[in-house]
Amino acid sequence: MAVDRIMSFLVANLPTTHCYVRKEYLYDLRDDKGVGELEECYWVSVRAVPGMAFYIEAFIPKYGALFDKLPLSAFVWKKDIKREELLPLDTLQIWNCFNWDMKVIVKEFVCGMRCRVYCKDRQYRHGTYLFTIDMCHARTDEVDTTLVHYQPEHKTFNFIELDNGQYVAQPNNRIQFMDQSLCPRDLELPDFHVCTRDYTCEEGDKWTFGDTDKWQYKAKGEGE
Repeated sequence: MAVDRIMSFLVANLPTTHCYVRKEYLYDLRDDKGVGELEECYWVSVRAVPGMAFYIEAFIPKYGALFDKLPLSAFVWKKDIKREELLPLDTLQIWNCFNWDMKVIVKEFVCGMRCRVYCKDRQYRHGTYLFTIDMCHARTDEVDTTLVHYQPEHKTFNFIELDNGQYVAQPNNRIQFMDQSLCPRDLELPDFHVCTRDYTCEEGDKWTFGDTDKWQYKAKGEGE
């Protein structure tokens, strides 16, 4: 299948991101070992398992080690972040992965753009856009048992570097981007509705050309 060559199954490369891993996650959050300590690291890859949070693999230079299955809550980009200010995983990523098949892209138009995120705790937090993960069901020989192609439920995951020192993965409807040239100083709050429709351009029953072999085919009544 051609789509398999452009989608990643289970694991995908990530843009190089320098940050720090909270050391207690390197000890499986056991016995408070490593609490309050940080290790320098670089993001390497991401794993998508339906019904689970994203699992990030990081390279830790101090040990020359790759460590995977780390959630977003394991990482910070500020070394001086206070423990009491850390947001929990279910605030950083509010939806689990939908499928095994994913694509990591950088939306060039908003790359590096400042934005504000409406978080689960009903607080706005500012940050900078990094990249996006989108998902689909790419394996046409298998039944899709997920909601990834159901329009009202499909969501993209935009990764944002928050000013507080953490990272979030949030859908479009939780983010407002702020372009200094295009946007007004005071953004309006969108009152849009979620897309619930499927759009197709071949659903008309009065427009068909299966009965002609002319090069510049025309519908009856279109003129010569």
